[in-house]
Amino acid sequence: MYTFKKEERLCNKRLIAGLYHNGSSFLCYPFKVSWMPVAADDAAGVPVQVLFSVPKKRFKRAVDRNLIKRRSREAYRLHKHQLLYSHLPDKEIILSLTYVGKEIADYSFIEKKMIKLFAQLSGEVLK
Repeated sequence: MYTFKKEERLCNKRLIAGLYHNGSSFLCYPFKVSWMPVAADDAAGVPVQVLFSVPKKRFKRAVDRNLIKRRSREAYRLHKHQLLYSHLPDKEIILSLTYVGKEIADYSFIEKKMIKLFAQLSGEVLK
């Protein structure tokens, strides 16, 4: 239940390009969320495939980028089932979470914003 397996990570370059060209997006500071529904044959058998990114332009040091991605992945892993998967009725989506904050946030802030982001995303998907 509280896992983050390889199938849940978005790695397909064609899907990533399609997400950034054709997907919908919204801002839930400190994240910019891009999402797009996909066909069942493109999905890897999981309801959501996710991509985490932190821009090198804003955070020059790799240790800082990795720290933010680690904290974001952990918040996602712990809350995806109760907030995201339960609100998605048989839909498959791909999701990109880009960190746009100016400084490194602590885990509790990221976790709180991730919960808010899931609520906003489930409202967007169900429209």
